[in-house]
Amino acid sequence: MPSRPNVLFVITDQHRADHVGFMGNQTVRTPHLDALADRGTVFENAWVANPVCMPNRASIMTGRMPSVHGVIFNDRSLEWGAATHVRQFREAGWRTGLFGKSHLQHGMSRNAMAPTSLAPVVDPGTPHGWDHLEHEELYLESLPDWPDDFYGFGRVELAIDHGAKVSGHHLRWALDRGARYEDLVVPYSPESPALERSDRWWQVYKPPYDPEFHSTSFVVDRTIDFINDSAQAEEPWYVWASFPDPHHPMTPPGEWYDKYDPSDMELPESISDSLDHAPAYLRHVQQASPVDQRQWVSPCGATDHELVREAMAANYGTIEFIDDGVGQILAAIDAAGQTDNTIVVFTADHGDMMGEHGLMLKGFMPFRGTQQVPMIVVDPRTDSPTATPGRTTSLSSSIDLAPTLLELCDVPTHDGIQGQSLVPVMADSDAAVRHSVLIEDDLRKRTAQALRVPHRIRTVVTDDGLKYTRFSSGESMLFDLAADPHEVDEIGTTRPEALASATEGLVDAMMAATDDARGAPLRSAEATAAV
Repeated sequence: MPSRPNVLFVITDQHRADHVGFMGNQTVRTPHLDALADRGTVFENAWVANPVCMPNRASIMTGRMPSVHGVIFNDRSLEWGAATHVRQFREAGWRTGLFGKSHLQHGMSRNAMAPTSLAPVVDPGTPHGWDHLEHEELYLESLPDWPDDFYGFGRVELAIDHGAKVSGHHLRWALDRGARYEDLVVPYSPESPALERSDRWWQVYKPPYDPEFHSTSFVVDRTIDFINDSAQAEEPWYVWASFPDPHHPMTPPGEWYDKYDPSDMELPESISDSLDHAPAYLRHVQQASPVDQRQWVSPCGATDHELVREAMAANYGTIEFIDDGVGQILAAIDAAGQTDNTIVVFTADHGDMMGEHGLMLKGFMPFRGTQQVPMIVVDPRTDSPTATPGRTTSLSSSIDLAPTLLELCDVPTHDGIQGQSLVPVMADSDAAVRHSVLIEDDLRKRTAQALRVPHRIRTVVTDDGLKYTRFSSGESMLFDLAADPHEVDEIGTTRPEALASATEGLVDAMMAATDDARGAPLRSAEATAAV
């Protein structure tokens, strides 16, 4: 057994913090994740750096805020040479692998965003095509050539799309196992093939293939293969098991489609919120029917409560399927004799409204449904001060995972990490490493104008329970999460002292998020030693 710990990083997509058993959900069944929570530290107060896929994934990788690493929306790729904590692990001798969704490049989202014809601010000097590796058309006939290093990952096999749409390495893998091409390469539309489909919303359906071909099975199979290869080579490993689900379309395959009865779903307490306290654009989204979405990713309203129940039931089916897969991965680690030397992380890139405040999906909806995520870190090493299981309400952010893993594994850091290591909190659940969490949300101004939404939103969550959001339109919302966890009682006009405190907290958090790192050392090691 290697002396250096392995790392299993399990990440799901668009997964609400309260859609797991260990966060109090009494309906969805997640026994393997719940057992993992019993072994580690559960961060009950974990928030994203940005509630959109690419920005927050890039923040997890770099430990830096989106406004600093540059990926502020799903319309640009993380720079090829960006420093990542995974690259630090690889340089320190770990085998590194990514299986499933990457979304560090905007391949699947490029057709949904208006490109710009302007010259770039900086020419990175990289050859043409460096950011095309997640373009689905590259995988339709064969596998493309792959670089030796992908943001620090040495071995990569991608599942690029969502729902029952299959592409990337996942497509070639499924075809090799007997799946039919016409069942896999399908559009995001009501015309996509399905064995069953909701009468209320086309995005809830049963795929025309067996569970063995779904993205969840692909991620599990390839992750286990990587772990076994690394164990046989007796080398430490770091692997991302990155599940594309439970992101919409909600398409649990086979037996997982009927796991939950929509009539058993409990609607959010805030589903009938009038949003009178919110900016007008949110009320417009609330009135937009899912049936009339301009694009399949467009946020919409939840006025049809039966539709919400059907979506929740399907969502729970995909989550239980993932939980089953996590159980298989953990069993493989145990069979390899490496459970006691494998640090495990579970989190999501962001959440989903799922009916909260009468809203569905995500996209410039700054409520805890999209901004809060589940988070567990397990350190099983008996001689480690962080090995004691527990739960904490101390604030944490997605950007904290990179420095936490680097410290746990004694791997050198890179310049510019803005997150705070959560190791002190793992050792003492009453400890705190931050007084606030900053959440950014951005669009290009031209895109925002076309969508009629503010092009910037900033939220700060403070350790005294205040949650303050400021919009580029000049509007704002303030909630006291301790007294009002469902965010229905806006207090900005009734508690001026709280508003002043929260405004100051937001300014301080934004100042702290200003980057002071450099692309190269400020001075040589010899000069530093002489100072």
